[in-house]
Amino acid sequence: MQPRDPSTSRFIRDAMASEMLDAQTEHALAIAWRDARDEAALHRLITAYARLAISVATRFRRYGMPLDDLIQQGNLGLMRAAEKYDPENGARFSTYAAWWIRASMQEYVMRNWSVVRTATNASQKKLFFHLRKTLVKLDDGEIRSENLSQSVARELDVPEEQVEIMLGRMSGQDLSLNTPQSDGEEGRDWLDTIVDANAQTEAHVLGDLEAQRRRKLLYRAVQDLPEREQRIISERHLSDSPRTLAEIGVELGISKERVRQLEERAMSRITTAVREAASIPVPA
Repeated sequence: MQPRDPSTSRFIRDAMASEMLDAQTEHALAIAWRDARDEAALHRLITAYARLAISVATRFRRYGMPLDDLIQQGNLGLMRAAEKYDPENGARFSTYAAWWIRASMQEYVMRNWSVVRTATNASQKKLFFHLRKTLVKLDDGEIRSENLSQSVARELDVPEEQVEIMLGRMSGQDLSLNTPQSDGEEGRDWLDTIVDANAQTEAHVLGDLEAQRRRKLLYRAVQDLPEREQRIISERHLSDSPRTLAEIGVELGISKERVRQLEERAMSRITTAVREAASIPVPA
């Protein structure tokens, strides 16, 4: 478990000590923000429910994500909720915001849990976030291994084949093919055991050339970024030990939210640059 950032600890203490809003005050603040764009009202509303983001973040820690990043994502969801909330619909803001906070954290977890995209549709997403709880529920001594997938599929109302795939994906974390084999063979990695008898030399060479071309486009796009954004991308996505938003923010002297904004802008710039250059021959 990573040590908690001091700024995160202060944020948690301040959030837990913030005021509790009654329904009437909450409604008035929401109206002031919606109709008059009163930033003071927005700040008071967000501050009062920051504890909700913290509460949800602690539950998502079981997926191995840094608490400060989860809280940051929760605050982002809280801001989105405030922007979209209709105070006239009868629901409390806390009820509405809880959905946006969870959605923001789920999106973050799905992006960062594995280098392989784990869930691509609603059924797989439901499986990812409810599989462990369902397995515990079914673990009553009567469920045998041969019908486990069927039982989970029936409980969550998802296809059985997707249950089997997700069980395999969540059975362990990502493992590099360059990891030495466990059978004691010196100098042999798992990559050495992979043989493709159908590999076509021409297709292989062309594929390598295209991969090299795309890498050149990617690195050029990163190099064209402003220095601060280039550093953030390198630390967050190109490092063997990715840094957290808070760590980078401390080094750069900016907030975690500002680091996140710069990261999103940099990723957008890289995507645009690579797409625009993809059809242009890259000089050797």
